[in-house]
Amino acid sequence: MLSIYNTLTGKKEPFHSLQPKTVRMYVCGVTVYDYCHIGHARSALVFDVIRRYLEFSGYQVEFVKNFTDVDDKIIKRAHERGVSCDTITAEFIEAYYQDMGKLGVRRATNEPKATEHMAEIIALVGTLIQKGLAYPVAGDVYFQVEKYQDYGRLSKRKLEDLQAGARVDVDERKRHPMDFALWKGSKPGEPSWESPWGPGRPGWHIECSAMAMRHLGETFDIHGGGMDLIFPHHENEIAQSCGATGKEFARYWVHNGFVQINQEKMSKSLGNFFTIREIFEKSEWPEDIAGEMLRYFLLATQYRGPLNFSDHAINEAKQTLNGFYDLFKRLEEKTESATADRDLPGVMKRCREAFCEAMDDDFNTPVALAELQRMKSDVNKLLSLGLSTEARKISRKEFRSLGNILGLFQFDKWEFVDKPRPGDVVVGLTGVESRIMVGQVSPEIELSKEQIEQQIAERLDAKKKKNFSKADEIRQFLASRGIVIEDKPDGTSRWKR
Repeated sequence: MLSIYNTLTGKKEPFHSLQPKTVRMYVCGVTVYDYCHIGHARSALVFDVIRRYLEFSGYQVEFVKNFTDVDDKIIKRAHERGVSCDTITAEFIEAYYQDMGKLGVRRATNEPKATEHMAEIIALVGTLIQKGLAYPVAGDVYFQVEKYQDYGRLSKRKLEDLQAGARVDVDERKRHPMDFALWKGSKPGEPSWESPWGPGRPGWHIECSAMAMRHLGETFDIHGGGMDLIFPHHENEIAQSCGATGKEFARYWVHNGFVQINQEKMSKSLGNFFTIREIFEKSEWPEDIAGEMLRYFLLATQYRGPLNFSDHAINEAKQTLNGFYDLFKRLEEKTESATADRDLPGVMKRCREAFCEAMDDDFNTPVALAELQRMKSDVNKLLSLGLSTEARKISRKEFRSLGNILGLFQFDKWEFVDKPRPGDVVVGLTGVESRIMVGQVSPEIELSKEQIEQQIAERLDAKKKKNFSKADEIRQFLASRGIVIEDKPDGTSRWKR
């Protein structure tokens, strides 16, 4: 049975949808004023895979992902370029579709824009004022956080300890420093809409509540987004939505982890900030190949954990995919031998069950990939013994079926690359050179027991020193070679191929 880690409760919970075999899911989309970066790619891919697995599991998924198309950053960009806000948002919505298309991210069922939901936004603000949870001030409207007793339950923060943070305007007219804007009075040169409080535009948080409830109802199953949205955005969404309806807003809150670049936090000031299109432009591979490399790499880390984006890791993903597509190429060969045909159903059954068990455990894609690696190894062995042409077709179909859940293994043709050797300098998608060190073994060479246990010991040491990035990198390295690590309660780890 599927279990999902719920940020709201801080634990994994069995998943039960409100309606049988239907899942209603809302994911916060991008503010369309610039090109998407690798952090946006991770979030989009995580929820693309979650949607795919839910559909594979027999659910009809009503998936809503919004565009924020009215915002301070959009207005600033429009002024800088001397064009309208509509011109900016249209340009970057199209760029978003292009970038996500390269990654194989499917479009949501519905992709609403804030500017198309002003009636719903204004009505919701009016309800909050009526209920005494919000107050107008000279054309602006603020949500009064002290009136919502459960404020802070998602982020596990106490109101008295909070300070005005990101995207929260400090204003002496506020009754509490953490009161946030639901409606902003218009300023010269800004887009505005008529409202009972005068012309203006919505605050950032209110638009998602209005759009989610408009398309999914007052209560729905899953609300998702990046971990950076937990506070204040999602915290404020809960306060205004539950305050307005008196009902729970979303039942499961799902958040993906941050992205680091070469062990450092991604930041424009550090010069390690990469947009998706920059990565593709610097890649030596065709876009479809580079897209699958990125997908495999992004899925090799559990979605809630931090992800270290490096050239070496991208090249590792390419090498691993080479191994799969080498097998697929050989499965296309015709043969009369059927010596191992009787063993193939058992191999596929075991893989499918283990794959689904991993995905049922909070969408654990690293373990799911390790199971596919194991099936690859098993099918390779059967192939050497002899598989009939029909058995080969069945095998390839199974890889396509399970791979489709992750958005992998759908190509008929694949471009291979020679495996790097110790001392070789390789350039990955980020364009940064990295040198292959001795001990970085090719994915096609099976690790010995001693090598595995040495890696596990280094991982445990890194965890003790709270170097979680290194620990995650080692786990990812082992997972790419079909080694599954299970952490035990006593602090030790055990492994299996």
